[in-house]
Amino acid sequence: MIGVDLRALTQPVGIMRIMAAILTCMCFSLVATVGYVQSPYWAWCMFTWCFCFFFTLLILILEFTTVNAKLPFAWDDFTTGFAMLSTLMCLSVSIIYPTFFTCKTCHRQIGASVVSWVCFGVYAGEVVLTRLRPSGQNIGFLSTLPGIMKMLETFLACLIFMSLETGQYSSSPGLQWCVAAYSLCFIFALLIILITTAQLTSFVPYFDKVVIVYNILAAVMYTTAMVIWPLYSFRNNKRPITCASLCPWDKLVVVTFMTIFNVIVYTLDTVYSIRLVFFVSNE
Repeated sequence: MIGVDLRALTQPVGIMRIMAAILTCMCFSLVATVGYVQSPYWAWCMFTWCFCFFFTLLILILEFTTVNAKLPFAWDDFTTGFAMLSTLMCLSVSIIYPTFFTCKTCHRQIGASVVSWVCFGVYAGEVVLTRLRPSGQNIGFLSTLPGIMKMLETFLACLIFMSLETGQYSSSPGLQWCVAAYSLCFIFALLIILITTAQLTSFVPYFDKVVIVYNILAAVMYTTAMVIWPLYSFRNNKRPITCASLCPWDKLVVVTFMTIFNVIVYTLDTVYSIRLVFFVSNE
C-alpha cells in the first residue's frame, strides 16, 4: 500500500533536492527563452538540465509516496550515484555554457550560467550528505570507488560522443577504430553499472573477474585510441586561421584530452579492481 512520507521533503537531503529541481528548471527555462542553437554543446547543456530536473523530481515523488521501498534495486545506492552523476554533469555545463554561449549583454544566458553553478553546488552538497552514512551501514556499488570510476568513465565517454562529428572519422579506418573503442567501452561500462545497481551480479558467474578482464581490455583499447586519434586527426591538419569557437578542429582537441583522461581512469580502475579481488579479498 502506498503511503506518504513528509520527511522526504523536510529532511536536509529532501530540501536540497527540491532546490535542485527548481534551479535546473530555471536553467533550461532561461536558455529555452533565448532560442535554439544548432550545437551539440548547447544540446548537451539542455539535456543535462532537463535530465537532472526530471530524475530529481521523480526521486522526490517516489520517496514522498514511499514507492521507492518497493523497487527491486538498492534505492540509496541509486540516489547517491545519481547525485554524483548530476554533480559532474552540472559542473561540465556550468563551464561549457558560459564559455561558448554568453556575452557581456546576454543577460538571460549569464543568469542561466550563474544558476547552473549554484545547482552544481547543491548537487555537490547532496553528495556530501548522502556519503555521510552511519558507521556499519551498507554502501552500494555506486558509492564505492569502483562505482565512482565507472560513472566517471561513462561521463567522459559522453563528452567524447558530444564532440564527435561523422565527417571527422568516416574516411579513416584508424579513427573509426577509436570510435568503436569509445562505443564498446561505454556500452559495457553502462551494463556493469546496471547489473550491479539492480543486484544481478549473482546471476553472472565470476562477475568480479569478468569486470577485471573488461577493465584491462578497455584500458588497452583506450590507450590505442589515445595514440591513434591525435596521430590521424592532426597529421597535416593545423588549426584553421578562420576557426572560431565551436570549431570542428577544437572538437578534435576535446576528444583527445577526454581520451587521455579516460585512459587514466580505466588504468586506476583496473589496478584497484585487481587489488580488491586478488589481494584484499584473500586477507
